[in-house]
Amino acid sequence: MAVNVTKWPEGWTRGDLRRVRPEQEPTAVLAPDSAGSTGAAGRSRTAAATRTSRPTNSIGSTGTTSGTAEPGIADWQPTTHRSRRRVGRIVALVLVGLLVLLIGGYFFLDARLNRIIELSSYSGRPAATPGQDWLLVGSDSRAGLSPSERRRLSTGSAGGQRTDTMMLLHIPSGGGKPTLVSLPRDSYVPIPGHGRNKLNAAFAFGGPKLLIQTVETVTGIRIDHYMEIGFGGFVGVVDAVGGVHLCVKESIDDPKAGLDIKAGCQDLNGGEALGYVRTRATARADLDRVQRQREFLGAVLDKAGSPGTLLNPFRSVPLALSGTSAVAVDNGTHLFDLFRLGLAMRGDPLTLTVPVAGTPTLSGVGSVVEWDSPNALRLFNALQEDEPVPSDLVTSQR
Repeated sequence: MAVNVTKWPEGWTRGDLRRVRPEQEPTAVLAPDSAGSTGAAGRSRTAAATRTSRPTNSIGSTGTTSGTAEPGIADWQPTTHRSRRRVGRIVALVLVGLLVLLIGGYFFLDARLNRIIELSSYSGRPAATPGQDWLLVGSDSRAGLSPSERRRLSTGSAGGQRTDTMMLLHIPSGGGKPTLVSLPRDSYVPIPGHGRNKLNAAFAFGGPKLLIQTVETVTGIRIDHYMEIGFGGFVGVVDAVGGVHLCVKESIDDPKAGLDIKAGCQDLNGGEALGYVRTRATARADLDRVQRQREFLGAVLDKAGSPGTLLNPFRSVPLALSGTSAVAVDNGTHLFDLFRLGLAMRGDPLTLTVPVAGTPTLSGVGSVVEWDSPNALRLFNALQEDEPVPSDLVTSQR
């Protein structure tokens, strides 16, 4: 005699009730025959009962009748789709958050730039030239340094304003190799309204505005952007990237610059790097110094742009904060201009010093650097025209 026994579908438990549609009923299973053996007939009856006990769904609008889908497949599809939509929403929110962070961070850092001068026109100012031209200046400003820091860095406590570094960077309009030209601070040049004097005197007489006018007058190149950094900002940037790796050609002991290093490749911290680019305690004095300054600038930009710095928030964030607060720029310079400057400097620029004729000592002025006027003119004319520097001017300094 067949006995109806209710049983949940194979593999189901009572915890799976939430997956059963209302019209589904438990499957009726026939009991085995009196002999205790199901046999072929028993299996046939069981299968038939199972088939007849499964309800069907009728869709009246189409007249199509279909059997109930297997719960293990059909009933899981909505949950899977919901999970995918949830993951998609999370990913979208993360991407939007990162975009907002990047945009907000850009404007925050851009607002931290210290804009100090308007590149205004004046009578006789050179016309705009192809490419982009930067005047990069390292001043001896002690702003932000405490008395103990001044003693430790051997910066002294002199007042006024002077420049220790001046470089002209030309970035070609066609994407060619940039050119970085050092302008020795003791260059003997005409300063508008002050006669002939050392180039760094222009900064002392009239600050960045007069210095820019002087450089434009003697080179014939219109300056598009100006960037200046003082002693304190210099040290902060170097320490923010974890120091710079430099190969020192000769041992230097210069108490005035607070420097005592041995020859060889080594890592320099902010204070040591400052002394390295300031010292003139070598055979060619200012001419050796401008080479070290170019060497240092390339090393610090390589370090700042390396994956080890950019992908490390403990390095990149302090660098961004220190860098933007350390530099002073013209009113038209923004953060993306500084990015372009960094890319140009990391692109292995051609580096050289303005051609020099001699280093005489003049009464009332002291030791000066006199330019080789014909060759200096050839150099600056090439930059004005956005053309390559004559090869003989490059090989003569190698």
